[in-house]
Amino acid sequence: MMPKVVRKFVIPGDVIAVGDYRSGSYIERRDNQYIALRVGLAEIGRDEVKLNPLSGPYIPHVDDQVIGKIIDITAFGWQVDINSPFFGYLPASFVFGKEFSPSTHDLSSKFKIGDLIAAKVEAFDRTRDPQLSIRGPGLGKIPKGEIVKMSPTKIPRLIGRKGYMIKMIATQTGCELKVGQNGIVVLTGTPEGIVKAANAIRMIEQEAHVADLAKKIQSYLSGGAS
Repeated sequence: MMPKVVRKFVIPGDVIAVGDYRSGSYIERRDNQYIALRVGLAEIGRDEVKLNPLSGPYIPHVDDQVIGKIIDITAFGWQVDINSPFFGYLPASFVFGKEFSPSTHDLSSKFKIGDLIAAKVEAFDRTRDPQLSIRGPGLGKIPKGEIVKMSPTKIPRLIGRKGYMIKMIATQTGCELKVGQNGIVVLTGTPEGIVKAANAIRMIEQEAHVADLAKKIQSYLSGGAS
Protein backbone atom coordinates (compact mmCIF):
# COMPACT_ATOMS: atom_id res chain seq x y z
CA MET A 1 0.00 0.00 0.00
CA MET A 2 1.35 3.40 -1.02
CA PRO A 3 2.05 5.80 1.89
CA LYS A 4 -0.46 8.63 2.16
CA VAL A 5 0.74 11.99 0.84
CA VAL A 6 -0.64 15.09 2.52
CA ARG A 7 -0.91 18.21 0.34
CA LYS A 8 -1.50 21.76 1.54
CA PHE A 9 -1.29 25.28 0.16
CA VAL A 10 1.52 27.32 1.75
CA ILE A 11 2.98 30.81 1.62
CA PRO A 12 6.54 31.92 2.48
CA GLY A 13 7.24 31.44 6.17
CA ASP A 14 4.71 28.66 6.71
CA VAL A 15 5.89 25.54 8.52
CA ILE A 16 5.29 22.70 6.09
CA ALA A 17 6.24 19.88 8.46
CA VAL A 18 8.09 19.10 11.67
CA GLY A 19 10.37 16.09 12.02
CA ASP A 20 13.11 14.46 10.00
CA TYR A 21 12.53 14.50 6.24
CA ARG A 22 14.37 14.75 2.97
CA SER A 23 13.49 18.07 1.39
CA GLY A 24 13.60 19.60 -2.07
CA SER A 25 13.92 23.08 -3.53
CA TYR A 26 12.13 26.14 -2.10
CA ILE A 27 12.23 24.69 1.44
CA GLU A 28 14.48 25.81 4.30
CA ARG A 29 15.20 23.58 7.28
CA ARG A 30 15.37 25.27 10.68
CA ASP A 31 16.16 22.72 13.37
CA ASN A 32 13.39 20.15 12.82
CA GLN A 33 11.04 22.54 11.00
CA TYR A 34 10.66 22.76 7.21
CA ILE A 35 9.79 26.29 6.11
CA ALA A 36 8.21 27.29 2.78
CA LEU A 37 10.17 29.87 0.78
CA ARG A 38 7.61 30.23 -2.05
CA VAL A 39 3.85 30.26 -2.55
CA GLY A 40 2.90 26.79 -3.64
CA LEU A 41 1.53 23.34 -2.98
CA ALA A 42 3.46 21.39 -0.36
CA GLU A 43 3.53 17.59 -0.36
CA ILE A 44 4.39 15.73 2.85
CA GLY A 45 5.16 12.05 2.39
CA ARG A 46 6.47 9.37 4.74
CA ASP A 47 10.06 10.58 4.57
CA GLU A 48 10.12 13.53 2.16
CA VAL A 49 8.66 17.02 1.83
CA LYS A 50 8.36 18.85 -1.49
CA LEU A 51 7.14 22.26 -2.54
CA ASN A 52 5.76 22.89 -6.02
CA PRO A 53 5.70 26.69 -6.56
CA LEU A 54 2.60 28.07 -8.24
CA SER A 55 4.52 30.56 -10.37
CA GLY A 56 8.00 31.36 -11.59
CA PRO A 57 10.27 31.09 -14.66
CA TYR A 58 12.05 27.93 -15.73
CA ILE A 59 15.54 27.71 -14.25
CA PRO A 60 17.53 24.83 -15.80
CA HIS A 61 18.86 21.95 -13.72
CA VAL A 62 21.29 19.27 -14.88
CA ASP A 63 19.47 16.19 -16.27
CA ASP A 64 16.21 18.10 -16.89
CA GLN A 65 14.49 17.11 -20.12
CA VAL A 66 13.41 20.19 -22.04
CA ILE A 67 11.66 20.97 -25.30
CA GLY A 68 13.06 23.88 -27.26
CA LYS A 69 13.08 25.64 -30.61
CA ILE A 70 16.21 26.19 -32.71
CA ILE A 71 16.63 29.96 -33.05
CA ASP A 72 20.18 30.29 -34.41
CA ILE A 73 22.93 28.22 -36.02
CA THR A 74 26.59 29.03 -35.36
CA ALA A 75 29.72 27.42 -36.75
CA PHE A 76 29.91 25.05 -33.78
CA GLY A 77 26.32 24.42 -32.68
CA TRP A 78 22.71 25.50 -32.30
CA GLN A 79 21.17 28.09 -30.01
CA VAL A 80 17.87 26.91 -28.53
CA ASP A 81 14.96 28.81 -26.96
CA ILE A 82 14.03 26.72 -23.91
CA ASN A 83 11.37 29.02 -22.42
CA SER A 84 13.83 30.37 -19.87
CA PRO A 85 15.84 33.52 -19.11
CA PHE A 86 18.75 31.38 -20.37
CA PHE A 87 19.18 30.12 -23.93
CA GLY A 88 20.27 26.53 -24.42
CA TYR A 89 23.28 25.60 -26.54
CA LEU A 90 23.58 22.29 -28.37
CA PRO A 91 27.19 21.68 -29.48
CA ALA A 92 27.58 20.19 -32.94
CA SER A 93 30.10 17.69 -31.58
CA PHE A 94 27.29 16.19 -29.48
CA VAL A 95 25.36 15.49 -32.69
CA PHE A 96 28.01 14.67 -35.30
CA GLY A 97 30.49 13.08 -32.89
CA LYS A 98 34.20 13.61 -32.35
CA GLU A 99 34.81 13.78 -36.09
CA PHE A 100 32.84 17.04 -36.35
CA SER A 101 34.48 19.79 -38.37
CA PRO A 102 32.78 23.10 -39.22
CA SER A 103 34.41 22.99 -42.64
CA THR A 104 32.96 19.61 -43.62
CA HIS A 105 29.65 19.32 -41.75
CA ASP A 106 26.47 21.23 -42.60
CA LEU A 107 24.65 21.89 -39.32
CA SER A 108 21.39 22.71 -41.10
CA SER A 109 21.30 19.14 -42.41
CA LYS A 110 20.46 18.05 -38.87
CA PHE A 111 18.43 20.91 -37.40
CA LYS A 112 17.11 24.07 -39.05
CA ILE A 113 15.93 27.31 -37.48
CA GLY A 114 12.39 26.72 -36.24
CA ASP A 115 12.83 22.99 -35.57
CA LEU A 116 11.57 21.64 -32.27
CA ILE A 117 13.85 19.33 -30.30
CA ALA A 118 13.69 17.34 -27.09
CA ALA A 119 16.98 17.62 -25.23
CA LYS A 120 18.60 17.07 -21.85
CA VAL A 121 20.40 19.72 -19.82
CA GLU A 122 23.96 18.37 -19.77
CA ALA A 123 25.64 21.18 -17.82
CA PHE A 124 24.62 24.46 -16.21
CA ASP A 125 26.21 26.71 -13.59
CA ARG A 126 24.48 30.09 -14.17
CA THR A 127 27.72 31.67 -15.42
CA ARG A 128 26.91 30.69 -19.00
CA ASP A 129 23.96 29.33 -20.96
CA PRO A 130 23.03 25.69 -20.28
CA GLN A 131 24.64 23.07 -22.49
CA LEU A 132 22.20 20.64 -24.07
CA SER A 133 22.52 17.09 -25.34
CA ILE A 134 20.25 14.88 -27.47
CA ARG A 135 21.98 11.66 -26.46
CA GLY A 136 19.36 9.43 -24.89
CA PRO A 137 16.03 7.72 -25.60
CA GLY A 138 13.26 9.99 -26.84
CA LEU A 139 15.60 12.91 -27.51
CA GLY A 140 16.20 14.66 -30.82
CA LYS A 141 14.02 16.34 -33.40
CA ILE A 142 10.26 16.44 -32.80
CA PRO A 143 8.79 16.15 -36.30
CA LYS A 144 5.20 17.13 -35.53
CA GLY A 145 2.74 18.01 -32.80
CA GLU A 146 0.75 20.80 -31.21
CA ILE A 147 2.52 22.91 -28.58
CA VAL A 148 0.88 23.72 -25.26
CA LYS A 149 2.69 25.96 -22.79
CA MET A 150 2.17 25.93 -19.05
CA SER A 151 3.99 27.33 -16.05
CA PRO A 152 7.14 25.21 -15.53
CA THR A 153 6.32 25.06 -11.83
CA LYS A 154 3.09 23.17 -12.64
CA ILE A 155 4.80 20.39 -14.62
CA PRO A 156 5.04 18.09 -11.54
CA ARG A 157 1.24 18.31 -11.19
CA LEU A 158 0.79 17.45 -14.87
CA ILE A 159 2.99 14.39 -14.50
CA GLY A 160 1.43 13.37 -11.19
CA ARG A 161 2.61 10.91 -8.58
CA LYS A 162 4.45 8.06 -10.34
CA GLY A 163 3.22 9.51 -13.67
CA TYR A 164 -0.45 8.85 -12.86
CA MET A 165 -1.90 12.12 -14.20
CA ILE A 166 -0.10 12.18 -17.53
CA LYS A 167 -0.81 8.48 -18.16
CA MET A 168 -4.50 9.10 -17.49
CA ILE A 169 -4.62 11.98 -19.98
CA ALA A 170 -2.80 9.94 -22.63
CA THR A 171 -5.09 6.93 -22.16
CA GLN A 172 -8.34 8.92 -22.12
CA THR A 173 -7.50 11.10 -25.14
CA GLY A 174 -5.42 8.71 -27.26
CA CYS A 175 -2.69 11.36 -27.43
CA GLU A 176 1.03 11.12 -26.94
CA LEU A 177 2.31 13.82 -24.60
CA LYS A 178 5.96 14.78 -24.78
CA VAL A 179 6.66 16.91 -21.72
CA GLY A 180 9.56 19.26 -21.10
CA GLN A 181 10.34 20.34 -17.56
CA ASN A 182 10.62 23.85 -19.00
CA GLY A 183 6.83 24.09 -19.37
CA ILE A 184 6.51 23.00 -23.00
CA VAL A 185 4.23 20.08 -23.88
CA VAL A 186 3.90 18.65 -27.40
CA LEU A 187 0.71 16.74 -28.20
CA THR A 188 0.23 14.31 -31.09
CA GLY A 189 -3.04 12.53 -31.83
CA THR A 190 -6.44 13.17 -33.37
CA PRO A 191 -7.73 16.76 -33.45
CA GLU A 192 -10.42 15.86 -30.92
CA GLY A 193 -7.93 14.15 -28.62
CA ILE A 194 -5.52 17.08 -28.80
CA VAL A 195 -8.25 19.57 -27.87
CA LYS A 196 -9.31 17.43 -24.90
CA ALA A 197 -5.73 16.91 -23.70
CA ALA A 198 -4.97 20.63 -24.05
CA ASN A 199 -8.07 21.51 -22.03
CA ALA A 200 -7.01 19.08 -19.31
CA ILE A 201 -3.54 20.65 -19.19
CA ARG A 202 -5.07 24.12 -18.82
CA MET A 203 -7.28 22.86 -16.00
CA ILE A 204 -4.22 21.48 -14.23
CA GLU A 205 -2.40 24.79 -14.57
CA GLN A 206 -5.34 26.82 -13.27
CA GLU A 207 -6.19 24.47 -10.39
CA ALA A 208 -2.80 23.02 -9.43
CA HIS A 209 -3.49 23.87 -5.78
CA VAL A 210 -6.64 21.69 -5.62
CA ALA A 211 -6.09 18.56 -3.54
CA ASP A 212 -8.49 16.30 -5.49
CA LEU A 213 -7.30 17.51 -8.89
CA ALA A 214 -6.85 13.99 -10.30
CA LYS A 215 -10.51 13.18 -9.66
CA LYS A 216 -11.59 16.41 -11.34
CA ILE A 217 -9.46 15.70 -14.42
CA GLN A 218 -10.75 12.10 -14.53
CA SER A 219 -14.33 13.40 -14.41
CA TYR A 220 -13.67 15.84 -17.26
CA LEU A 221 -11.96 13.25 -19.44
CA SER A 222 -14.64 10.64 -18.85
CA GLY A 223 -17.63 12.92 -19.19
CA GLY A 224 -16.43 15.13 -22.03
CA ALA A 225 -17.44 18.34 -20.28
CA SER A 226 -15.59 21.46 -21.37
